[in-house]
Amino acid sequence: MSETRMPEVDPASLARPKGTIVAYMQLRDAAAASAFYQRAFGAEEKNRLLHPDGKRIVHCHLWLNEGSIMLNDPFPDQGMPLQAPQAFTLTLIVDDIDTWFKRAVDAGCEVITPVATMFWGDRFGALKDPFGVSWAMNQRMS
Repeated sequence: MSETRMPEVDPASLARPKGTIVAYMQLRDAAAASAFYQRAFGAEEKNRLLHPDGKRIVHCHLWLNEGSIMLNDPFPDQGMPLQAPQAFTLTLIVDDIDTWFKRAVDAGCEVITPVATMFWGDRFGALKDPFGVSWAMNQRMS
C-alpha cells in the first residue's frame, strides 16, 4: 500500500449528515454515481473531496429524501479495492411513488418489481441502478 497525503479540509465546510443512519458506498465511479442519483432520485450534492490525483473521489455527500448518502471511489492502491454491492437494499419512503419511480426508471434504473399495492397495504416497487445498487420505494397508504 502506498501512502498518500490527503488534502486539508475545514470540518466546518462540510455539510452535516441528515437522518439517523447514513449509507456510505464505494462505487466504481463515484462522480458518475453522484450525477446519476441527482437525476434519478433528486439528490443534492453537498460536498465533494477529490483525492490528490485529481480524479478519484475521497468523499461525496448527497442529501436525498430527508437523509444522506455518501460515496467514494475504490482505492486498491491503499487497500480498498472495489467490491460489488450485495446483500442490501436502500429503501426510500416517498409520498408519490409513481413520480419517484418513473424518474428513476427514466434516468436508467432497471425495474425489479413494478409498483403495486403489497400485502402490507402500502405501494412498493424495487429497482437496480447502473452501479449494481438495489433500491426500493415504499409509499405508505394508511
